[in-house]
Amino acid sequence: MKRTLVIWGASGHAKVVADVIRLQGEYEIVGFLDDVYIERHNQKFFQSTILGGREQLDFLQHKGVKNIIFGFGDPFARLKLSHFVQEKGFTLATAIHPHAIVADSVVVNAGTVIVAGAVINPGTIIDENVIVNTLASVDHDCVIGEGANIGPGVHIGGNVRLGKATQVGIGATIINNIRVGSFSVIGAGSVVVKDIPDGVVAYGVPARIIKKVARNDNQ
Repeated sequence: MKRTLVIWGASGHAKVVADVIRLQGEYEIVGFLDDVYIERHNQKFFQSTILGGREQLDFLQHKGVKNIIFGFGDPFARLKLSHFVQEKGFTLATAIHPHAIVADSVVVNAGTVIVAGAVINPGTIIDENVIVNTLASVDHDCVIGEGANIGPGVHIGGNVRLGKATQVGIGATIINNIRVGSFSVIGAGSVVVKDIPDGVVAYGVPARIIKKVARNDNQ
């Protein structure tokens, strides 16, 4: 019997996550949650229903739904809400597409989503609640921090350290042995050839720090 699961988020990325979950065949999706667009509550969405927002969590637990996964990309929100749902007693589900290539020695922690065509090579550690998106590659002996979002077509060289809740935009490249801090943003198409500190936006070829990340601490 399949375990039941709810997806928090009802965006395009939520469709991708739901597709991976269904292909894995381990969970039955009971519905989606959406705190952003309340008018969508109780509407059909991607072969299921948007049940409501976070107010549904207690009801879902009462019905025996104990597994949850996030269907949106915002690293800050993912990080905060990951801690929130675990404190409420939910378990983070993990979604790995059957057409992703993940080496046997890779450690993939709970809540992570690895999408079709992604490649993760030996010795790498993927922390909780990470996104490794379509056709992205993470080479050997990397450490990817909690809540990080690795965009489609990103290439990360060997022995890279990527901090928590950092976002790497579509098609960016990070060369070997680089350290990228937490809560930073690497712009799409950038090439990172030197270390990047915490809390900055960097982009370009080579990537340069442009500004500090502006974020709402209540996010």
